[in-house]
Amino acid sequence: MNTEIDKKVDSLLKLMTIEEKVGQMNQYNGFWDVTGPAPEGGSAEKKYEHLRNGWVGSMLTVRGAKEVRAVQKIAVEETRLGIPLIIGFDVIHGYKTLSPIPLAEAASWDLKAIEKSASVAAAEASASGINWTFGPMVDIGRDARWGRVMEGAGEDPFLGSLIAQARVKGFQGDDLSAVNTIAACAKHFAAYGFAEAGKEYNTVDIGTSTLHNIVLPPFKAAAEAGVRTFMNSFNELNGVPVTGSSYLQRDILKGEWGFNGFVVSDWASINEMISWGHAKDKREAAKIAAIAGSDMDMEGNVYVEELAQLVKDGVVEEAILDDAVSRILKVKFELGLFDDPYKYCDETREKEVIGSKKHREAVLDMAKKSIVLLKNKNNLLPLKKEGQKIALIGALASDKSSPLGSWRIASDDETAVSVLEGMQKYTGNSLNYVKGPDVALETTTFLHEVKLNTTDTSGLEEAINAAKSSDVVVMVLGEYGFQTGEGRSRTNLQLPGVQQELLEAVYKVNPNIVLVLNNGRPLAISWADEHIPAIVEAWQLGTETGNAVAEVLYGDYNPSGKLPMTFPRNVGQVPIYYNYKNTGRPVDKDDNVFWSHYVDVDKTPLYPFGHGLSYTSFEYSDLKLNASTFSVNDDVQVSVTVTNTGKVEGKEVVQLYIRDLVGSITRPVKELKAFEMVTLQPGVSKTVNFVLNKEALGFYNNDGKYVIEPGDFKVFLGGSSDTVLEADFTLE
Repeated sequence: MNTEIDKKVDSLLKLMTIEEKVGQMNQYNGFWDVTGPAPEGGSAEKKYEHLRNGWVGSMLTVRGAKEVRAVQKIAVEETRLGIPLIIGFDVIHGYKTLSPIPLAEAASWDLKAIEKSASVAAAEASASGINWTFGPMVDIGRDARWGRVMEGAGEDPFLGSLIAQARVKGFQGDDLSAVNTIAACAKHFAAYGFAEAGKEYNTVDIGTSTLHNIVLPPFKAAAEAGVRTFMNSFNELNGVPVTGSSYLQRDILKGEWGFNGFVVSDWASINEMISWGHAKDKREAAKIAAIAGSDMDMEGNVYVEELAQLVKDGVVEEAILDDAVSRILKVKFELGLFDDPYKYCDETREKEVIGSKKHREAVLDMAKKSIVLLKNKNNLLPLKKEGQKIALIGALASDKSSPLGSWRIASDDETAVSVLEGMQKYTGNSLNYVKGPDVALETTTFLHEVKLNTTDTSGLEEAINAAKSSDVVVMVLGEYGFQTGEGRSRTNLQLPGVQQELLEAVYKVNPNIVLVLNNGRPLAISWADEHIPAIVEAWQLGTETGNAVAEVLYGDYNPSGKLPMTFPRNVGQVPIYYNYKNTGRPVDKDDNVFWSHYVDVDKTPLYPFGHGLSYTSFEYSDLKLNASTFSVNDDVQVSVTVTNTGKVEGKEVVQLYIRDLVGSITRPVKELKAFEMVTLQPGVSKTVNFVLNKEALGFYNNDGKYVIEPGDFKVFLGGSSDTVLEADFTLE
């Protein structure tokens, strides 16, 4: 113990009974109205009793300054030791004022903007009584079938690590005790994004090379950024549910990485070890999880029911409780809850902060930066601002809830600016909106699956007629907002429902189409890529969706986003990702079928990782290295010239990749190692410089040790993973 907080934690720990210690490791879902009368009967009454006994360390889903003050008052003023609660909530891409879904934000490649987005979310959540978010999700996602790819930063561990750090810094700021910051939580530890077949809650079976080189780096980056909590996940790894994995939680996280925050289970994942067949009952599940290093039980009721007796029976050492509880108390002290347990319960601040003008401006900026221009044949975009007849088609174009995306449980329905509303602000053209067939059949919720319209084409003829009489057709198609997120795995990645039929019908009468995609995952849109001249990836952009889309369509904002995930040609290619291994037979050498490919489709992606166009064009030239041979301690200095060869100012994300040609562990064909965003006026060139140190040139071996091996390397530069320039160097 060497800090004031450590001393306070130690002193408090000595006063606590075993039951009170277990209570700090217990998190309940506060689903009742805590400002109303005490609940009667059932689990709610038991939770209320436990709260009064001091057997609850944290609550989740309680929100609102008034509600939080009421429940905090019970914990602080009616229990023996008066230990304040930590209040957790899923603040995934905003609280009330929503930024784009996290995958969309990752498409910006703008770390400062992403950090700002998280700080806006923290400011609003903290004003509503919340002091802990269950984010960021830093799982690497290679499989678009998995609905939770919308919560993460995509497929690349380097980009994912930087975004993880940006989000942690945005949530936590420079001072965790500040009233406008909240504790962050890196999740899901670990390998949840590799669920087999992209199926939610499924098993994971990966090698140690993938674990250490792909899965763990963003978690390590979050830990190094000072994230105060981790959440384990629902999957198993090497036959062990990770909630019960000592290897992950004790050996790596708290051991090798020296993490001194606490680990919370995912929702009831401790007692789900019974369903996995890893524990025979709740008692055994509590023992396994506690020993493995899972410090807090989220809504599983396992610790509060079983753990105290396990300690008294000598099955679990009390030192394990002391370690877990000290970690939890430490974070509470860091948040300033012991100094003022009601610091997050200011109703006046709540009214002033939530939905403020500056927050709306910040999420609009984030939304514009998240848009990716996938295709723009014959420069159909940007649209002219006057003199055109434009047909706007698609049920999603007027929808004010779907653009909010998934994981928006604090936000209100019907609060997004629709694409229709955004385009209506541009009055120089004749805009004719036709809804066309519905996408969803009824009001959807976070808890239930979307019921899609798969048969009713009502409105199709009206859409066709509108397209016939228009100069340009803007079609807003894609997934409904709740089609991605937890529990939303898909085996079909095409446009859902009857939207493909609508798209093809309109194309037959007017091929001059701008397709605006609203979606939370990569889609398989090969037909659209072949036929539609302009395609805009607009994701689900949150509160300011319509304004952001309209500014891009009309050219008031030049799109600069780059894909954080590869888009497949069809679902049969999935999982597909840029940093694949070369295999022993990468190409056909003998004019036969015996090489790595498909017989029915090209093996390349539809749109590669890092792809994104602009309303201008960029040329790469003059790639240089400061030498051709380096020692392990030398820096490899790389420079490239980028020129804006178009007619308007634009931003370009300059991307640097390497390949280690021979390794004791086989290396990917390309690995992102650096990027820089540059803004250039027409005709202007800039030399962009990168430095690769030894840490950039190594990898983790199968023992989890970082190694740097001599040998030959390639370096690639360009505007996507499909790079245009390359050079060679040798590491001695």
